[in-house]
Amino acid sequence: MAISQERKQEIMKEYARHEGDTGSPEVQIAVLTADINELNDHAQTHKKDFHSMRGLMKKIGHRRNLLAYLRNKDIARYRELIQRLGLRR
Repeated sequence: MAISQERKQEIMKEYARHEGDTGSPEVQIAVLTADINELNDHAQTHKKDFHSMRGLMKKIGHRRNLLAYLRNKDIARYRELIQRLGLRR
């Protein structure tokens, strides 16, 4: 269900602001989005898996908080990130 370590490293390289960046909001949001997409596919297949559904809801809430932080901190970075991730169509 969770994304593989290799996929996570690829996402970190793609969204990192500098070399070795793992904690910037962009990287955290991108990793959470990949996790959310995986859990969403799992939830569609296993409709009665409520424990995974709870984890999905917690990840969505965490991503929402990080997006709000980034929106308040730097609106240009926020807009670029949501466009790259395909959020808020």
